Amino acid sequence: MVLAGGEGKRLMPLTADRAKPAVPFGGIYRMVDFVLSNLANGGYLKMVVLTQYKSHSLDRHVSMTWRMSTLLGNYVTPVPAQQRLGPRWFAGSADAIFQSYNLIDDASPDYIIVFGADHIYRMDPSQMVAEHIASGAAVTVAGIRQPLEMADQFGVIDVGPDGKTIKAFREKPTDAVGLPDSPDEIYASMGNYVFTAQALQEALERDAVDLNSKHDMGGNIIPMLVNRGDAQVYDFRDNVVPGSTERDRGYWRDIGTLDSFYTAHMDLVAIHPIFNLYNREWPIFTGYPSWPPAKFVHAWGERVGRAVSSMISPGVVVSGALVENSVISPNVTVHSWAHVTGSVIMEGCDIGRHAVVRNAILDKNVMVPEGAEIGVDLERDRKRFTVSDGGIVVIGKGQRVDV
Repeated sequence: MVLAGGEGKRLMPLTADRAKPAVPFGGIYRMVDFVLSNLANGGYLKMVVLTQYKSHSLDRHVSMTWRMSTLLGNYVTPVPAQQRLGPRWFAGSADAIFQSYNLIDDASPDYIIVFGADHIYRMDPSQMVAEHIASGAAVTVAGIRQPLEMADQFGVIDVGPDGKTIKAFREKPTDAVGLPDSPDEIYASMGNYVFTAQALQEALERDAVDLNSKHDMGGNIIPMLVNRGDAQVYDFRDNVVPGSTERDRGYWRDIGTLDSFYTAHMDLVAIHPIFNLYNREWPIFTGYPSWPPAKFVHAWGERVGRAVSSMISPGVVVSGALVENSVISPNVTVHSWAHVTGSVIMEGCDIGRHAVVRNAILDKNVMVPEGAEIGVDLERDRKRFTVSDGGIVVIGKGQRVDV
């Protein structure tokens, strides 16, 4: 089960009319493609994607892209809020599963994988499932090691002396202690869980009648099982993905803010990328129309179409312009003498002649007129657009840009 109902308020304006898991990422992908690819590559081919907030583009992407052969009963199905318990929407991630429990009853599994849909990473879930089964625990929570001083930025998993049993599950603590085998590190929750089916059902039923509960998986269900002594941690460091390198092994990013969204894109464009999209042994699957190849035209004087340390998607035309350290999505045109650097440009944008786009995120169909400057004068940009804490200029879908 993939939890994909996130509103993503901190990613505004990118989430103004789409759910967070539907936000484009890496040129041709959407965030949800990463978790679905991990599950598919791991051999788990019966998936439901629970949606809620502004889910149209997400539902359409999953329905059109993630089509499994029905011969062996495989499927990836988007499931909107069904209001099976009355005229109300999902009250939280736990309530979303509780209200969708008919899907689990139909499949009758022994174990249930519950993963979030808005993280960028590679992981073989079968290794986590195998460890969960061997442990006999009610739930196994994936944890990624992070520096102790960053504990107040994560949901932190405190473990017992054995290094496995979870003794506490706390949100952004300021008094965290290090791990038994590494005092300078903590486990941050990745939002990925494997449950024994019966234990999950019992926990959801208890939570549903708790009037004080927020009906949240990390905030209520996991602590309930922790208090029973029936929860274990899975160390993401132990997960070995075929084709991974030492540089990108263990990579995981929670794309919760505009700055983290931007930084994750910059991780892609290094010569030796921190996150390698070119791992052919563990591909990230997606789908897109029959766009033509990218094209670079003009080659005289300063009017040379070129891209350096950048990812260029199908349908892009770089016409006598320079693109540096950027991710360019499909069907973007960069006109002559324009300069795009350190930026994320989404589908259908048009960058006019002599324009400058620097350290920016442009959502779909933004038209940058001739001679316009973005990211050059941040004080002026703050009056027109969104500027992140880290100084990244963000322009919403189809937003007008004046010279």
